[in-house]
Amino acid sequence: MNLSFKKNYYILVTVVFVGFLLFGISENVRGPAIPQIQSDFQIGEAQLGLLLALNSLGFLLACMYTSILANKIGIKATTIISFIAMALSGVCLFASTSFPYLTASFFFLYVGNGMLEIALAIIAAQIFKNHTGTMMNLSHFFYGLGSTIAPIMAASLMGWEFGGGELGWRFMYMIVLSLTILPIIPTIIARFSKEEDEGGEEKTSFKKLMKDRIAWTIVILLTFGVTAELATASWLVNYYVHVFQWTIEDASKILSLFFFFFMLARLFLGPVTDKIGYIHSILLFSLFSSVCGIIGIALGNEGAIVIALAGAGIAPIYPTVMALIAKRYAKGTGTAITFTVSLMGIGSVVINLFIGFFIEAINAIADRYELLMGGNIGMQVGFAFIITTPVACVICSFILLRMFKKEGKVV
Repeated sequence: MNLSFKKNYYILVTVVFVGFLLFGISENVRGPAIPQIQSDFQIGEAQLGLLLALNSLGFLLACMYTSILANKIGIKATTIISFIAMALSGVCLFASTSFPYLTASFFFLYVGNGMLEIALAIIAAQIFKNHTGTMMNLSHFFYGLGSTIAPIMAASLMGWEFGGGELGWRFMYMIVLSLTILPIIPTIIARFSKEEDEGGEEKTSFKKLMKDRIAWTIVILLTFGVTAELATASWLVNYYVHVFQWTIEDASKILSLFFFFFMLARLFLGPVTDKIGYIHSILLFSLFSSVCGIIGIALGNEGAIVIALAGAGIAPIYPTVMALIAKRYAKGTGTAITFTVSLMGIGSVVINLFIGFFIEAINAIADRYELLMGGNIGMQVGFAFIITTPVACVICSFILLRMFKKEGKVV
């Protein structure tokens, strides 16, 4: 099929936007599902932390090989495989009958998610040459849109009456993940191009990135930024259910509100990043979310709206970092993205493990010495850590500003 450049561009934009929409949905239906999963399999916070860490490991492994796979079989085939993997993981989750099987199924899902993340990032970097910050944020707006509707969709689907009982999290996952079959059609139709200037790819090598202090600072910044986003999605519902005895439905509404502000920020703040600069933007957004997180935790049960508002500051961090990478490493963007996201994945594994075991350890100490009994102090302290991680992004932004100032560059 012969496509004009304009039609092909719109088809590729559709693949990117719909891909991010389904990516956001698939990652964030887990918030309402986690309490039911914990109940069904009788698992504690430490095992839950292990499950989430293994999810991050699956994501990490996919990030490490997806760029190589795309170079060998093409970005089209790689994108199609990622969509198929996500759909199949829904069937595996539906069939999960034990915690090891469940863990393997989630691992498989996040392998598909990781492949899709890198594939979409490479496609976006290829087609969004102008107004990169705006277009990256717009693309990730669809992730925010998916994330916004995901908790309410999940809670609603799980509550549907079916066969004399509720649909539950198994059917919910299978139905939601089956939607990833739909974007395979435009992916097959579209014409994909390779990165321009193949020789330029060598100029940004893993070896050079390993010695680049700016690259490592970007990795640390992104790790804490993504922790603020994904760990909030994983633990917010649990936090309000276990600490303040909210219903899953009410807590899911706060998570959806978090992603509603998250979505709006990515829709409207993209032009701001192009205007004031990527690092200054990250600094301001991180500072805003840090303040919201601290105030929200201090207000306790009454601070839910402020916690949700923190999503507006967290949202632009990831796409703005991607725009920063595309500009800083214009020749070899794929390599730089793979390096950054892979190391970010390692950081996510470590932090997810830490959060789960930290919450359980604090609760054990509180029970042992009869401190704050019934208050789930471990969950309170653990979630306070999660929602204030953007403070680290503020520090990294100041460091990056100094580094770029020494180089005489403004980004």
